[in-house]
Amino acid sequence: MSSKVPSDLRYAKSHEWVRVAGDVATVGITDHAQHELTDVVFVELPALGRKVKAGDACAVVESVKTASDIYAPVSGEVVAVNQPVADQPALVNSDPYGGGWFFQVKLAQPSEVDGLLSPADYASLIGQ
Repeated sequence: MSSKVPSDLRYAKSHEWVRVAGDVATVGITDHAQHELTDVVFVELPALGRKVKAGDACAVVESVKTASDIYAPVSGEVVAVNQPVADQPALVNSDPYGGGWFFQVKLAQPSEVDGLLSPADYASLIGQ
């Protein structure tokens, strides 16, 4: 099965995606990750105002198969969380790059984005 890898995003090796607008990064998990998890049944979001460092576990996603930590791909302060995804976890499966996002971070070090995988590198990582 081929996963979607949008060309306007950057990716972490741990299967999170980042969409940057100004100094805010929106974070979610990739189409590949949600396929691996299967049906997502629970999402725990980070607290608003929480300071995260790149690589920190800061959210949790549970599926019928397993529970997985979601890692911050960039450092900064959590400025928004997607409450609809906590209320309706299936959004992660149905719309991983749209309504299924998890949280937004005000970037502390915008240059960290440059260290994330390009779409081509992520596609290679997942064997596409």
